[in-house]
Amino acid sequence: MSETPAPKPARLKRKRFSFVWLVPLIAIGIAAYLGYRTLAQQGPLLTLQFDTAQGLVAGQTQVKYKAMTLGTLETIDLSRNNRHVIAHVRMNNVGARFLTSHARFWVVRPHFSFKDPSGLDTLVSGAFIGVDPGAPGGKPQSYFIGLEQPPGVRSDVAGRTFVLRAKDIGSLNTGSPVFYRDVQVGEVLGYDLGNGLGPAKIRIFVRAPFDNLVKPESLFWNSSGITAGIIGGAFHIEVQSIQALVTGGVTFALPPRADKDKPSPSEAVFPLYPTHEAAETAGYQTQLPVVSYFTSSVSGLTEGAPVMFLGIQVGVVSKLKLVVDLHSALIRAKVEMRLQPGRIFPNPQALQSINETTEFQKLVDRGMRVEIETGNIVTGQKIIAFTMVPHAKPASITHEHHVMVLPSQPGGLDAIMQSLASVSAKLDKLPIQQIGDNMNKLIVTANRTLEHAPIDRTLNSVSQTAQSTNQLLKSLNRSYGPDSDFEINLERLISQSNQTLQSVQQLTNYLSQHPQAVLFGRSKH
Repeated sequence: MSETPAPKPARLKRKRFSFVWLVPLIAIGIAAYLGYRTLAQQGPLLTLQFDTAQGLVAGQTQVKYKAMTLGTLETIDLSRNNRHVIAHVRMNNVGARFLTSHARFWVVRPHFSFKDPSGLDTLVSGAFIGVDPGAPGGKPQSYFIGLEQPPGVRSDVAGRTFVLRAKDIGSLNTGSPVFYRDVQVGEVLGYDLGNGLGPAKIRIFVRAPFDNLVKPESLFWNSSGITAGIIGGAFHIEVQSIQALVTGGVTFALPPRADKDKPSPSEAVFPLYPTHEAAETAGYQTQLPVVSYFTSSVSGLTEGAPVMFLGIQVGVVSKLKLVVDLHSALIRAKVEMRLQPGRIFPNPQALQSINETTEFQKLVDRGMRVEIETGNIVTGQKIIAFTMVPHAKPASITHEHHVMVLPSQPGGLDAIMQSLASVSAKLDKLPIQQIGDNMNKLIVTANRTLEHAPIDRTLNSVSQTAQSTNQLLKSLNRSYGPDSDFEINLERLISQSNQTLQSVQQLTNYLSQHPQAVLFGRSKH
């Protein structure tokens, strides 16, 4: 029996390496590289606290500085007490350097502002988180309380901050502009009312190089709103700017005498005056206080009203007070004034060597008196005027707590009313009835006198005298010749005499017909 040959052992063929496996390997490598790169470039996690999440979107809202992205908002949550919003932001490597204790964060939302119109860009791009790195040298920090409004001063803007004290802040608010010669040079950072009893403190920032114009004698005033008045007989309206009209504003000026002074340091304190006129008045260093008392109404006279001398302002009214003397029952209005010699004399310091009382007494002796006059008929504003009154009654200057008391008298409408009252009182004292009776008796007597015949005989005698004079002239003419000077002069004399007689004749005839003309004159009819 034949043997069947044994089968040959099967040989397993090994599959060769397939390049298809390279695809997932490469993908794994790329993913690992991208993961490593992401982790390497990923910055720290930042936590921000805001009052509201308006405009914030997780995964979309970015942190930007100078239009450069520094991080992205990852999550938004509420605080434990549900009063605030907690935003977690993943910063990149560049943004990590901003996380110091000097940094400030805020949300830039769509809004309209004169000082920062950049918020309008967010209408298209959406809200973003702004950041100001602050001054270098801060400590590392990852938790921040965000600002609800953009900061007024950025760390990359040079300048100085100052403090203003004011009784009222008016329409000033954070972001209100600060002007110098109508140029915006800074803004208001904020204000503090303190305990509500003292003056308000207003912090302002002035950019460089304008901060060097703020010196110890600089004057600040509130330039908010509209200033209206009558200047030179014309209605005058003054507006600092539309921005100051809407948001309020502060303006400052530097007196020429302070040009060489050193700039004030940061945080220097200055008074804030309510108006430009008040600031200009305070700029006069030499102030001479005086007082006057009035028994007439001072309605319309206010603190800050000008004191005028011959139409030129020489001071301001500083205070008004009603003084009542219970013993004498005398009620008067006390007007305190501050005279400013610097408005008249270029160097008022030279006046310190003179005696003010002696010099003012000389003016009083010449008739100088203090009056209240109407400064504006439309508004009823009153002013104080130093006037020279002719034939004024003698008066002397007195002193009250080392302050001169100047004599006064009613002025303006009060003076006119007082004069009319005086005339009316004198007319009341006249015996009008007695005067009328005497005039009637006089008219009757005149009529009787004019009716008597002797006047006619007198006129006839005058006519006969004239005829005799003519005959005498004819005789003289025959004696001295027709062309002599003597004849010519006599003819002129006779002619004038005839004219005079004719006038007398006419007057006599008129008085005969109108005897009342002796007292009342000739009628116009």
